[in-house]
Amino acid sequence: MAKRNYYEVLGVDRDASEEEIKKAYRRLAMQYHPDRNPDNAKAEESFKEAKEAYEVLSDQEKRDAYDRFGHQGLDGMAGMGGAAGFGDIFSEIFGGGRARSNVYRGADLRYNLEISLEEAARGTETKIRIPTLETCETCDGSGTKPGTEPVSCPTCHGQGQVRIQQGFFSLQQTCPRCSGTGKIVRDPCNTCSGAGRVKKQKTLSVKIPAGVDEGDRIRLSGEGEAGVNGGPPGDLYVVVRLRPHPVFQREENDLHCEMPISFTVAALGGEIAIPTLDGSAKIKIPSETQSGKVFRLRGKGIKGVRGNVFGDLLCHVVVETPVNLTARQKELLLELEAINQEEVGRHNPKAKSWFEKVKEFFEG
Repeated sequence: MAKRNYYEVLGVDRDASEEEIKKAYRRLAMQYHPDRNPDNAKAEESFKEAKEAYEVLSDQEKRDAYDRFGHQGLDGMAGMGGAAGFGDIFSEIFGGGRARSNVYRGADLRYNLEISLEEAARGTETKIRIPTLETCETCDGSGTKPGTEPVSCPTCHGQGQVRIQQGFFSLQQTCPRCSGTGKIVRDPCNTCSGAGRVKKQKTLSVKIPAGVDEGDRIRLSGEGEAGVNGGPPGDLYVVVRLRPHPVFQREENDLHCEMPISFTVAALGGEIAIPTLDGSAKIKIPSETQSGKVFRLRGKGIKGVRGNVFGDLLCHVVVETPVNLTARQKELLLELEAINQEEVGRHNPKAKSWFEKVKEFFEG
């Protein structure tokens, strides 16, 4: 397969300066280096291609030959001189194995997103605004002022480690000045003050799938903080929080609600309308319904995010005691109570059974 044009490989013009070529190679090396793309043959091939292009274009003699004769002009020049500064830039980016540990993945971020029960049931899409650290565009994450480069650390002389003598013992530890990189920023970038990253606010669109529940997490890959020294960015985890609902309480895929009914409807029966997430439904209340009875409406709950079956709606009956009674209402209730007392076992079987148990308890 024919080789690609070296300028095209690095993404620079034919009249690009040495600094532009170096910056382009640094960006590609950080992106495709095998240590950051394990078991990725395509990335490894791109890395080798960028390395070969830089070796030629960073050497003025090789570049002149390439500009005049193309790839054929490089025949016989493979062992001449090597790439000018190639070892330096490779060491600067990856530390020759020593400073590689200074390339860090960005931190993961967490965002608590509060949504309504209806939004959780049907799914929704919303926008969130989050603070984050992003790679400085001015210095491309290097932390140095454009046109300058990090210099060798004067404390450790570029080794990344210093030796400390304690009595008879000699100890080696990470250089405190350069944090083990072997380099220091003498002319920091004015935008990021040498940090290589800047604080920003960004707006993201988040798709909430139907059926999500309290505590579910939605992962947005690569939307966390920017990496350090060209490391990959972290992820953003959006954690779902459900706002309390005025009517329903969710339990997995089922919904629960209290259904107050009057004393009369509980005794004589009737029909009442209750709300559901997709409209309303009617429930027939049989006569002599007791408080605490549960009516189940199949399929009126929520379909879970990982299932295809809807839960149920469970309506818990609460017989409401009337309040603010008029004199006439009190009179009628007293009359009813008097009638009930004539045949307690017939009209109030639970009360009769309870009093008998209490009597046995004290007499036993």
